Amino acid sequence: MATWQVILLCVIVAFLAAVIAGIKTRQEDIKKVAYMMDALEDGELNFRFQENSKFNRTLNRIRTIFEKQRQAHEQDSWTKLIRVLTHEIMNTVSPIASLSDALAQSVDENGHSQLDVKAGLETISDSSKNLIGFVQTYRQLSGVAKPVRKALDLKELMDSVIGLNSEYLSSCGAACTYRPEEADLMIYADEGQISQILINLIKNALQADARHIDISARLGKDDDVIVQVANDGAPIPPSAQEQIFIPFYTTKKEGSGIGLSISRQIMRNHNGSIELLRSDASETVFELRFR
Repeated sequence: MATWQVILLCVIVAFLAAVIAGIKTRQEDIKKVAYMMDALEDGELNFRFQENSKFNRTLNRIRTIFEKQRQAHEQDSWTKLIRVLTHEIMNTVSPIASLSDALAQSVDENGHSQLDVKAGLETISDSSKNLIGFVQTYRQLSGVAKPVRKALDLKELMDSVIGLNSEYLSSCGAACTYRPEEADLMIYADEGQISQILINLIKNALQADARHIDISARLGKDDDVIVQVANDGAPIPPSAQEQIFIPFYTTKKEGSGIGLSISRQIMRNHNGSIELLRSDASETVFELRFR
């Protein structure tokens, strides 16, 4: 074999080897990106790639950015939660302490008081019960049970939820309809917990004076099931739209402020999500996504 042929053969072999190595590296990189995307979707950031290549270093930088954003978000959420808890507890405890001091100071050596002791004790008792109720509500928020999943026909679930709320809907002069874009949609979920979310969304809509509540469902691009609950009630104020999922935050005069917080916990336990898509003069739309 001539020298030039040997050289040409070596060049071809080297070229093919480089191409094969490049394809293999690309396939490995694609797997890494897929793994990272799955981890990010699940909220898991406890991974790190060996920094033996520029591509791996780039992936690690992306992970670090997500980690910093999550930490900032969690810190902000904890700050808001502590502020709300402090506000609620101080509003209840301060009058109890003040009234107790006033009653104690008003009692003379003979045990007589110029103040109405009975009325004061009743006020203290009522405030204490309110504080106990607040703590019990917090326990309910922090004790969402692990979902017991099974295959659910979405239409049957919606018919059941709407049926349970039929009397309340009628008393408010409102109507609730379910419109699936595809037939025979199924979800794998805890029936009781998902019903609780839907009932809460319907109740919130009625309290906002909604007259039409439209529930729709469809398949997403990744075969996830998307349920949207829309109503024509009073919109959620823009300043409150980023706060509504914070525990104990409420814009209503009467309400615990935990309904949407529990709903989000339930959806996260289902590896899904619940978000407020929009709330304006036209409509308010919440989206539930089941993966």
